[in-house]
Amino acid sequence: MLFIVLNFGALAIGSYFMNNGPLTDWYLALNKAPWTPPGWVFGAAWFSIMICYSIYMANLILKCKHKYLVWFLFSVQFILNVSWNYLFFNKHLIFEGFLIISNLTLVVGFFLFGFKNRLKLTSLWIVPYFVWLLLASSLNLYIIINN
Repeated sequence: MLFIVLNFGALAIGSYFMNNGPLTDWYLALNKAPWTPPGWVFGAAWFSIMICYSIYMANLILKCKHKYLVWFLFSVQFILNVSWNYLFFNKHLIFEGFLIISNLTLVVGFFLFGFKNRLKLTSLWIVPYFVWLLLASSLNLYIIINN
Protein backbone atom coordinates (compact mmCIF):
# COMPACT_ATOMS: atom_id res chain seq x y z
CA MET A 1 0.00 0.00 0.00
CA LEU A 2 2.91 2.36 0.68
CA PHE A 3 3.98 2.33 -2.95
CA ILE A 4 0.41 2.79 -4.16
CA VAL A 5 0.16 5.95 -2.03
CA LEU A 6 3.60 7.23 -3.09
CA ASN A 7 3.12 6.52 -6.79
CA PHE A 8 -0.36 7.98 -7.01
CA GLY A 9 0.90 10.90 -4.92
CA ALA A 10 3.53 11.50 -7.60
CA LEU A 11 0.81 11.47 -10.26
CA ALA A 12 -1.25 13.95 -8.25
CA ILE A 13 1.71 16.28 -7.73
CA GLY A 14 2.68 16.00 -11.39
CA SER A 15 -0.89 16.80 -12.46
CA TYR A 16 -0.90 19.83 -10.19
CA PHE A 17 2.40 21.08 -11.68
CA MET A 18 1.06 20.47 -15.20
CA ASN A 19 -1.26 23.40 -14.68
CA ASN A 20 -3.84 22.06 -17.18
CA GLY A 21 -0.98 21.83 -19.70
CA PRO A 22 -2.47 19.41 -22.25
CA LEU A 23 -5.44 21.72 -22.75
CA THR A 24 -3.49 24.97 -23.12
CA ASP A 25 -3.21 26.85 -26.40
CA TRP A 26 0.56 26.35 -26.23
CA TYR A 27 0.33 22.54 -26.19
CA LEU A 28 -2.55 22.32 -28.64
CA ALA A 29 -0.57 24.43 -31.15
CA LEU A 30 2.50 22.17 -31.02
CA ASN A 31 3.32 19.94 -33.96
CA LYS A 32 2.92 16.54 -32.26
CA ALA A 33 4.00 13.12 -33.43
CA PRO A 34 1.52 11.18 -35.58
CA TRP A 35 1.71 8.34 -33.02
CA THR A 36 0.59 10.59 -30.14
CA PRO A 37 -2.21 8.72 -28.34
CA PRO A 38 -5.56 10.41 -27.66
CA GLY A 39 -5.66 12.34 -24.39
CA TRP A 40 -7.71 9.77 -22.46
CA VAL A 41 -5.00 7.13 -23.06
CA PHE A 42 -2.53 9.04 -20.90
CA GLY A 43 -4.71 8.85 -17.80
CA ALA A 44 -5.55 5.18 -18.32
CA ALA A 45 -1.92 4.33 -19.04
CA TRP A 46 -0.56 6.13 -15.98
CA PHE A 47 -3.18 4.54 -13.72
CA SER A 48 -2.23 1.05 -14.95
CA ILE A 49 1.49 1.79 -14.91
CA MET A 50 1.45 2.99 -11.31
CA ILE A 51 -0.45 -0.12 -10.17
CA CYS A 52 2.13 -2.34 -11.88
CA TYR A 53 5.05 -0.24 -10.63
CA SER A 54 3.72 -0.40 -7.07
CA ILE A 55 3.58 -4.19 -7.23
CA TYR A 56 7.10 -4.23 -8.65
CA MET A 57 8.47 -1.92 -5.94
CA ALA A 58 6.78 -3.83 -3.11
CA ASN A 59 8.39 -7.05 -4.33
CA LEU A 60 11.75 -5.41 -4.88
CA ILE A 61 11.93 -3.83 -1.43
CA LEU A 62 11.08 -7.18 0.16
CA LYS A 63 13.59 -9.21 -1.86
CA CYS A 64 16.54 -6.83 -2.27
CA LYS A 65 19.42 -6.62 0.17
CA HIS A 66 20.31 -3.09 -0.96
CA LYS A 67 17.29 -1.26 0.41
CA TYR A 68 19.06 2.11 0.60
CA LEU A 69 19.91 1.89 -3.10
CA VAL A 70 16.32 0.94 -3.94
CA TRP A 71 14.92 3.86 -1.91
CA PHE A 72 17.46 6.24 -3.45
CA LEU A 73 16.56 5.16 -7.00
CA PHE A 74 12.86 5.31 -6.18
CA SER A 75 13.32 8.88 -4.87
CA VAL A 76 15.22 9.91 -8.01
CA GLN A 77 12.47 8.37 -10.14
CA PHE A 78 9.81 10.22 -8.12
CA ILE A 79 11.54 13.60 -8.52
CA LEU A 80 12.19 13.10 -12.25
CA ASN A 81 8.62 11.96 -12.88
CA VAL A 82 7.13 15.00 -11.16
CA SER A 83 9.71 17.42 -12.62
CA TRP A 84 8.94 16.54 -16.22
CA ASN A 85 5.35 17.76 -15.90
CA TYR A 86 6.47 21.07 -14.47
CA LEU A 87 9.25 21.72 -17.00
CA PHE A 88 7.37 20.57 -20.08
CA PHE A 89 3.82 21.75 -19.51
CA ASN A 90 4.21 24.62 -17.07
CA LYS A 91 7.50 26.20 -18.20
CA HIS A 92 7.40 24.97 -21.84
CA LEU A 93 11.02 23.82 -21.57
CA ILE A 94 10.76 20.96 -24.03
CA PHE A 95 14.49 20.23 -24.34
CA GLU A 96 14.97 20.21 -20.58
CA GLY A 97 11.88 18.02 -20.35
CA PHE A 98 13.50 15.62 -22.78
CA LEU A 99 16.62 15.47 -20.60
CA ILE A 100 14.43 14.71 -17.58
CA ILE A 101 12.39 12.01 -19.31
CA SER A 102 15.55 10.46 -20.76
CA ASN A 103 17.06 10.22 -17.29
CA LEU A 104 13.79 8.87 -15.91
CA THR A 105 13.86 6.19 -18.61
CA LEU A 106 17.42 5.29 -17.60
CA VAL A 107 16.45 4.97 -13.92
CA VAL A 108 13.44 2.80 -14.71
CA GLY A 109 15.62 0.80 -17.11
CA PHE A 110 18.09 0.27 -14.28
CA PHE A 111 15.27 -1.04 -12.11
CA LEU A 112 14.21 -3.40 -14.90
CA PHE A 113 17.62 -4.73 -15.87
CA GLY A 114 19.61 -4.17 -12.68
CA PHE A 115 17.32 -6.23 -10.46
CA LYS A 116 16.00 -8.81 -12.94
CA ASN A 117 18.18 -11.60 -11.59
CA ARG A 118 16.81 -11.04 -8.10
CA LEU A 119 13.16 -10.63 -9.13
CA LYS A 120 12.98 -12.99 -12.12
CA LEU A 121 9.46 -12.86 -13.63
CA THR A 122 8.37 -10.23 -11.13
CA SER A 123 10.46 -7.82 -13.22
CA LEU A 124 7.71 -7.92 -15.82
CA TRP A 125 5.64 -5.61 -13.58
CA ILE A 126 7.92 -2.69 -14.48
CA VAL A 127 7.93 -3.33 -18.24
CA PRO A 128 4.80 -1.19 -18.89
CA TYR A 129 6.48 1.80 -17.20
CA PHE A 130 9.66 1.35 -19.23
CA VAL A 131 7.81 0.94 -22.54
CA TRP A 132 5.59 3.95 -21.79
CA LEU A 133 8.66 6.08 -21.06
CA LEU A 134 10.22 5.03 -24.36
CA LEU A 135 7.03 6.15 -26.12
CA ALA A 136 6.85 9.38 -24.11
CA SER A 137 10.51 10.12 -24.84
CA SER A 138 9.87 9.70 -28.56
CA LEU A 139 6.89 12.08 -28.34
CA ASN A 140 9.00 14.66 -26.50
CA LEU A 141 11.85 14.32 -28.99
CA TYR A 142 9.45 14.71 -31.92
CA ILE A 143 8.20 17.98 -30.42
CA ILE A 144 11.78 19.24 -30.04
CA ILE A 145 12.63 18.43 -33.64
CA ASN A 146 9.40 19.67 -35.22
CA ASN A 147 8.63 22.88 -33.32
